Amino acid sequence: MKLTVLFLCLLVGTASAQESGWRASWDATLYGYASHTDLRHDSVLNPDNRIARMAESSAVGELRMNLKAENDVFRLTARPIVLTRETHNGFGSERNGDAYLSQWQLRVRAAEAWNVAIGRDVLNWGPAQFRSPSSPFYFDNGRRDPMRELVGMDSLKLSWTPDMKTSASLVRVFRSGHDASDPDVWRDSWLMKFDQRGNEVAYGLVLAKAPDRGMFYGAHAQATLGDALMFYGEVGSSVLANTLSSPSDVAQPFTVQTTSPRRTTALVGTSYTFENGQSLAAEYLHDGHGYSRAQEDAYFQRAQVMPGMALGLAPRLLGRDYLHLVWQSNLMDEAGHFRLMYTRNLSDGGSELAAYGERVLSNRFTAFAMAAVPLGNARQEFSTLFENSVTLGLKIALP
Repeated sequence: MKLTVLFLCLLVGTASAQESGWRASWDATLYGYASHTDLRHDSVLNPDNRIARMAESSAVGELRMNLKAENDVFRLTARPIVLTRETHNGFGSERNGDAYLSQWQLRVRAAEAWNVAIGRDVLNWGPAQFRSPSSPFYFDNGRRDPMRELVGMDSLKLSWTPDMKTSASLVRVFRSGHDASDPDVWRDSWLMKFDQRGNEVAYGLVLAKAPDRGMFYGAHAQATLGDALMFYGEVGSSVLANTLSSPSDVAQPFTVQTTSPRRTTALVGTSYTFENGQSLAAEYLHDGHGYSRAQEDAYFQRAQVMPGMALGLAPRLLGRDYLHLVWQSNLMDEAGHFRLMYTRNLSDGGSELAAYGERVLSNRFTAFAMAAVPLGNARQEFSTLFENSVTLGLKIALP
């Protein structure tokens, strides 16, 4: 919160200093939304909600701001978030709030084609929607949930951009930003990235190194055929920290590995855009760190005895193979847009239907809704915790 106040003071000061060439601007959106989730009471991982104590209903008020002040050499930006939340479940109610900087950055144009930036930056890239194998920091890139706010990494970045087609950057990551997990596996790490963009083909190469862990290797690429059809892919080779090994033999116990074996994760996808702006996309993901069908079955078998361990140390995805389909309306439609998603875990046969929609009510007010319905039983990934979830809300643009 102190950084937010500091930035506001700087913004006010620079906005009044027009004679020095500073330009300042801001915008904000106020969110109010309520959610309800029907939990699965026969859940293997969270029976009767005794382990996770998940919220069954919640009400949230949230302010998201974008602030900017710049001149010909410096650019200062920030994205403050202020929220209050009240949650309810069978164990009672809880109210809490938070105020933090989701992103902030001071960028200096050091020389022609060279920039230096320090701050909290979302180091996210690649065209994939379901997951992003080429990103060491944001495997779950948040694109399936339009309401999700990605929090940046605290970092120092040196960037080289000689032209509009080529760029390279070297990044020192100090920590994983606001509310980082403990342990913070990316504290004091390094990132190198190279990007090449053309009219029809674009690609990027990624290297990342965290202390006491093997190198992360990643790449992403996309190619467009005409104005409608695009093919894309992402790949990453990584060593994960604090993974839960689930042997196929249920007689053997869980094993917590501080360093996993190196595995490769890859996604291939294609999208087609129709003349009305609507699009269809299909993606296939293979996650080498996920469980095989036998390992996932054994995972749920062991979870009956140790549900807390199974839930708390659950891998980022339980299965190895996934299909993700997206039908999306024209995002430029001034009346609003929608997104329908279907995801299937090809390892255990479970799936999930999800939808998001916005309707513009006026130039300041927009109503939105989200819903998710898992299709499966308590021993399948998507349906192991809840039976359905619905969120209704309103966005107000400021000023």
